Amino acid sequence: MKSDLYKYKLHIIIVIIYVLFILGGCSDQKVGIKLEAESGVIDLSQVQLENDVVSLDGQWEFFWNQLLSPSEVETGDLTDYIQIPSSWNKQMGDEKHSGYGYATYRLQFISMEDIRLALKIPRIFTAYELWVNGDLIATAGKVGETRETMTPQYLPQVALFESHQGTNEILIKVSNSYHRSGGILESIKLGSEKQILRLRYESLARDLILFGSLMSIGAYHLALFFFRKKNASSLYFGFFCLLVGIRTLLGGERFFTYLFPDFSWEIAHKLQTLTFYIGVPLILMFFMSVYPKYFHAGIIKIAQIMGAAFGLLVFLTPARIFTSFNPIYQIWTMFTILYVLVVLIKLSTYKEKGSWLITLGALAILFSSANDIIFLSIWMNDDGPAFLKALIRTGNLSSVGQFIFAFTNSLLLAKSFSDSLEQEEVLSAKLTEINSNLDGLVLQRTMELEKSNEKIEQQKHELEKTNRALEQLSLRDSLTGLWNRRKYDQTIEIEWRRCLRYKKPIALLLMDIDYFKQLNDSYGHIAGDKCLIKIGEMLNNSLCRSSDMVARYGGEEFIVLLPDSEKEDALIVAERLRLKMESMNIPHEKSSVSDYVTVSIGVTSKIPDINSTFEDLLHVADKALYQAKNAGRNQIKFLSE
Repeated sequence: MKSDLYKYKLHIIIVIIYVLFILGGCSDQKVGIKLEAESGVIDLSQVQLENDVVSLDGQWEFFWNQLLSPSEVETGDLTDYIQIPSSWNKQMGDEKHSGYGYATYRLQFISMEDIRLALKIPRIFTAYELWVNGDLIATAGKVGETRETMTPQYLPQVALFESHQGTNEILIKVSNSYHRSGGILESIKLGSEKQILRLRYESLARDLILFGSLMSIGAYHLALFFFRKKNASSLYFGFFCLLVGIRTLLGGERFFTYLFPDFSWEIAHKLQTLTFYIGVPLILMFFMSVYPKYFHAGIIKIAQIMGAAFGLLVFLTPARIFTSFNPIYQIWTMFTILYVLVVLIKLSTYKEKGSWLITLGALAILFSSANDIIFLSIWMNDDGPAFLKALIRTGNLSSVGQFIFAFTNSLLLAKSFSDSLEQEEVLSAKLTEINSNLDGLVLQRTMELEKSNEKIEQQKHELEKTNRALEQLSLRDSLTGLWNRRKYDQTIEIEWRRCLRYKKPIALLLMDIDYFKQLNDSYGHIAGDKCLIKIGEMLNNSLCRSSDMVARYGGEEFIVLLPDSEKEDALIVAERLRLKMESMNIPHEKSSVSDYVTVSIGVTSKIPDINSTFEDLLHVADKALYQAKNAGRNQIKFLSE
């Protein structure tokens, strides 16, 4: 029995190592030969570029605070030689460079033949133009000397060009006003078109395989939680897999950028960072739910607070600010990695059920995450020791580690299902034995049926209560919380009949937000929704009588129903609402009326008679609103018919 268990574990370990080899092998860190550029020149005359891939690492010419074209570089002021890959946030002579700024890089390579080559360009922080032999062959974002004139973009890509025998020139203009680190932080690879495209396709295939696998595993575990909510570990693990899947598209080859090239760099960077900040407490919560005796609740609480605090920082600040605090969270994450390692050692010592599978997957995710944290740290990019830079040559390995962790956890889940089936067989045997006492069982079932009937009656009562609540919700506008058009139609019919019976006046105010489309186009739909919510709150709080009613009638239209109100009363209410609207000072620079949001109001009032309907009342109010708009907006117009 122990021998079979040993063989089973051995087979699983072999499968995981194979998966790690296949996925890790897609990384381009193992491809190519090792050469170093010296004083801005790299000699490739002895390299078969048709078959080999070269990392263009080493000393590049560096022109700080200069954006030079190929024709200007010879007359440029060479600052120094800078080591690639690394950021420019390091000592350059006697000057200390921050991550913000702009510079020109140049490297000359010597080739012994005319050949068509390609460059595999990683993300460059945070915008660049790349020229080869005077031709612009690749760009990402928009290069500029100030934050206002540049546009950031992470866009790993492949660029093709024709090299010629002798000296060739690679020139890169780089600018950064958004990230804490600037420059070329990853290796640029040179090789034949076939070899470089192979690297590109392998990396894309790895990212998409990881994305699809993680999203499928995550959705599967969330479905498990939906059907069995007692198992919170499925919830935490499912969300964790979805986060890692999203991060995979946002990182690595940045496939998300190719799908949505105009997507905001700032928002994409926020999403990628949030997956990291939220993922740490999620994985700890998963471990806590599986092995509650071994994980301290206080550590989990601290992780949740840290994740929420840093997540809020990401929401409220731009990348140039929240990335400055990222090293703090990286240090905290390294602490949690060490903490989990210690707990895993305890699990192995006490031989908890399934602990070896969890431990194996956790080691993969912990060590790959530690690799990415070190690779992405400022310390590593600027002053990391040479041996560590030689060891840790690439990032985005955490997705591979997280996939292995998801795989092992799925195996553990499969084993749990197998154990459950065995237990079910035991229970079936017991059920056969129970059938011998059928009379007692029938009596027991009868009692259970009576309890079930009572429960059904209780559920029926709760369902009726819920239906009433749902009916109430169906009459509310989901955005503003005001009554909706359906509720207005019900109310106006009732009030119209009442006023018709008692010969009472009824007034109607139709209100429209001035230039609301321009507000949406300028500030975005989220800002437009916030504006509607504020206006809804103001209207709801401004009506004095319980019989008065305000409803959202359309997109930016609101309607106010004033029973028992004549013309003078209606105009007073309308003016009060218009003034309150102005006093809210909601910015609207695109308005032709004011720098703030304003409203136009159409007002009508009449005593109902048998020859008119409440639809006529609305039609007159709409005409009055049309006149208010034509008269210049931000005003009130009254029509009686």
